Amino acid sequence: MKTVISTDRDAAVELLRNGELVALPTETVYGLAAKALNPIPVAKIFEAKERPCFDPLIVHLPNRDWLGRIVDVPAGDRQLIGRLGDKFWPGPLTIVLPKREIVPDIVTAGLDTVAVRLSAHPVFAEIVGELDEPLAAPSANRFGRVSPTTAQHVLDELDGRIPLIVDAGPTEHGIESTIVAVRDGRIAVLRRGPITHEPLSEFADIVSVTGTQRISAPGQLPSHYAPTTPLRLIDNAEAFPPQKNRRVGLLAWSGASRSPQAFAAVRNLSDRGDLREAAANLFLYLRELDALDLELIVAERVPSRGLGTAIMDRLERASHR
Repeated sequence: MKTVISTDRDAAVELLRNGELVALPTETVYGLAAKALNPIPVAKIFEAKERPCFDPLIVHLPNRDWLGRIVDVPAGDRQLIGRLGDKFWPGPLTIVLPKREIVPDIVTAGLDTVAVRLSAHPVFAEIVGELDEPLAAPSANRFGRVSPTTAQHVLDELDGRIPLIVDAGPTEHGIESTIVAVRDGRIAVLRRGPITHEPLSEFADIVSVTGTQRISAPGQLPSHYAPTTPLRLIDNAEAFPPQKNRRVGLLAWSGASRSPQAFAAVRNLSDRGDLREAAANLFLYLRELDALDLELIVAERVPSRGLGTAIMDRLERASHR
């Protein structure tokens, strides 16, 4: 199969309608899309990504009207869920809710819940709107690898496995959506992302779910988002002098390292100490360092506040071996 990078949205709709896979841009990362309510196209996602079937997928809705068709919104939490949707949809917030029978078990890994969201990316929104049915769309990379933020990243990962990549330039946020579950009037954060605790806490009490042994949402495996080069987290580069003749790359925070010459390659997440810029650069720079035939990548920890908690979540999973 020849993989084509194109801006042809009509071709994307036609391929999806016929049960094929298409890589699409979202505001978070590029996603590998297929019709969510047909188990055959969904199975192709798992095959192309080499993704284990016990890891559930996110379902992207064409519009809010579809929500009640695929989930059974709990009566006691209906008002809170509606307020979250009003505030954050379309956008990078995924909500886990009880599923209806229409959702195939392969999408949810056999769970009785399904993760849903509405993408704010205009290209994705146009394509899913024209198709007028939900799309399953995990990140468009091989399982466990660094998520793609450009069309070229997708080609590097899935060339020959899918027919089409729709190119709309680099993604905005650069990390995957925040995933929450609404339970008894509280918000449980299952995966950190662009929507941080602070804006969510305006709507309800927040519960962080960490260290769970049971997968209840996408992106909860301990080892994930990993480059092929081993990655190690450090507090600061000054306290980590690489051994002589060892090729070590540095993923620096805020351009803080005063001795970049000690490393074979350096990428600064943000010269200005901007967490939003750091999130947008995270996967891009991990990919660049991973392509340099290094023996090790060391990544400086970023401040664990706001969006920094989501960045650290991805770095900790990437370093888990």
